[in-house]
Amino acid sequence: MTYIKENKQMLATIICGVLMLLGFIVDKNNMRFAPIIYIFGMIIGGFSQTKEGIEDTIENKHLSVDLLMALAAIGACTIQFYFEGIMLTFIFSLSGSLEEYTTSKSKKEIENLMAIQPENAFLLLADNTTKEVPVAELKIGDTLLVPKGASVPIDGELLSTHSSIDEAAITGESIPVEKLHHDALFAGTINVGNAISMVVTKEAKDTLFSKIIQLVDEAQNTPSKTASFLDRFENVYVKAILIIVPLMIFLPYFFLGWTWSESFYRGMVLLVVASPCALVASATPATLAAISNGAKNGVLFKGGVFLESLSDLKAITFDKTGTLTKGIPVVTDEIFIEAQCDKAISALVTIEKNSTHPLANAIVRFYQDSNISINDTLIVEEIAGSGMQATEEDTLWKVGNSDFVTEGSLDDNTMEKTLQLQQEGKTVIYLSKNNQIVAFFGLLDVPKPEAIDCVRYFKEAGITTTMLTGDHHQTANAVAEIVGVDHVVANCLPEDKTIFIKEQKEKVGTNAMIGDGINDAPALANATIGVAMGQGTDIAIDVADIVLMQNDLNKLAMSHEMSLKLKKIVTENIIFSISVIVLLIISNFLQVINLPLGVIGHEGSTILVILNGLRMLKPIKKEKNTHYHTQTKTNTAH
Repeated sequence: MTYIKENKQMLATIICGVLMLLGFIVDKNNMRFAPIIYIFGMIIGGFSQTKEGIEDTIENKHLSVDLLMALAAIGACTIQFYFEGIMLTFIFSLSGSLEEYTTSKSKKEIENLMAIQPENAFLLLADNTTKEVPVAELKIGDTLLVPKGASVPIDGELLSTHSSIDEAAITGESIPVEKLHHDALFAGTINVGNAISMVVTKEAKDTLFSKIIQLVDEAQNTPSKTASFLDRFENVYVKAILIIVPLMIFLPYFFLGWTWSESFYRGMVLLVVASPCALVASATPATLAAISNGAKNGVLFKGGVFLESLSDLKAITFDKTGTLTKGIPVVTDEIFIEAQCDKAISALVTIEKNSTHPLANAIVRFYQDSNISINDTLIVEEIAGSGMQATEEDTLWKVGNSDFVTEGSLDDNTMEKTLQLQQEGKTVIYLSKNNQIVAFFGLLDVPKPEAIDCVRYFKEAGITTTMLTGDHHQTANAVAEIVGVDHVVANCLPEDKTIFIKEQKEKVGTNAMIGDGINDAPALANATIGVAMGQGTDIAIDVADIVLMQNDLNKLAMSHEMSLKLKKIVTENIIFSISVIVLLIISNFLQVINLPLGVIGHEGSTILVILNGLRMLKPIKKEKNTHYHTQTKTNTAH
């Protein structure tokens, strides 16, 4: 029964087609009950769409092509062209079935998401036992157990020390992500490691998973500008046709000497061929297919209007930290005054492991694959506002800025290299032994591997690229030089970003802003198109028009290509459908075509337009260029 309910339109089309063939055979054998078969087939094939047309007219005062098709079929039967009437109904029903298929196909992604959304969770009780409860009843602060292979039921933080999580449902990435203590967990992802415990941080309605479902659902119900215009045009156009058809019947009869039968027949043909079925179907199926394709690839559009607007993009502006860059510093330069000393590196890593500072974490990550042994004999302490130091017998190690780690000034070679690193926008950290510098390091929040590709793509497309950042000029210019943006604006406060975006929109027209933080939210809201990184803040995702769930800027370039392809397909559909309508109307007035040819020409064009729109379901292929390598090592002895 479920299958019949979901495919009732297609089943009605098939039955209508079978009855059309049966009626044709009966008619050829001169059996008188052929009209009954035809009429029965027309009722089955056209009932659903005729009902929708009548309801739309009564409830919304909106005249649709469904009503015109019903009138055309009735008119054909009135002049005893039963076969033409059922053929019209069959092809119109077939085009409706294809459009319904497109819609259901585009909604498949959200249904797949909803199907894997967890319904129950294992609540950890005070006595370490578990109780299975509905996810909707969970509260912030509840502790849960997630068995191996089970879905994470709700957003939260990992309480266990480690786990591997498959986040394909959220990001589309097939490789599991390694999670550590207090890392964020998202509902709908899969625990592929051992059983873990977690604490709930969000209610079920506020999870990232719920937001994805809501965004896709809203997007599929928000028409593009073209689709909205065509919907309004349909109402006016149908009214015009209902006025013109009677004129087509009476004027030739009274003034051109046509017979009443010919005049009425040509009026019925006009009713068929002038209906804007193909024109109305030019945009919506293609847009729905594109939104579905985007969701499948980790790009969520909050409406067809934003996908459509991307094709008219004139300027694109990127936030730096977390958008163009990884948002965390990495060691780019490793310089030793003398030959590299394993003992010095061991002391450095031991000291930095005791710090939570992002720069210290970067140094630890830099050496994590080098099998550096930890020196447990060091006594490590933090000097507030200066750095870290450690003592071992008569040796004093220090890590921090130059004033802290040494009592004297830097030698010329060290000063020269330091200035070079600082001019490149890098932060310099020094390691000293007994107040003598033995090594120093350049650290930078480096661009993401795909940032250069993305910026290059938009520049080649003739779109102006800009980077906005609250960082200082040296760091901003260093990153901008690597990624290749056209313009850089540094030292920006949130209000500065907003003012820039507003002025840019007034100057160039359609613009886009890409960011991930709370400070980006006002600029995202004021841009023509706001794009949020999927792992950004909730407010950035809420105010944005497009969300890149995989934090992959290549997906933004893919979205632009998808928008251009959508615009091309919709334009092709509109030109084709209008041309067919004009050609059929002229041919009818010149008495060149008959009703069967009119039906085939009109409804055939509608089917072709819908099939052309289905091309948006195909993947957008984009070649990946060579990526920037973010980590380099230099080992220099002065």
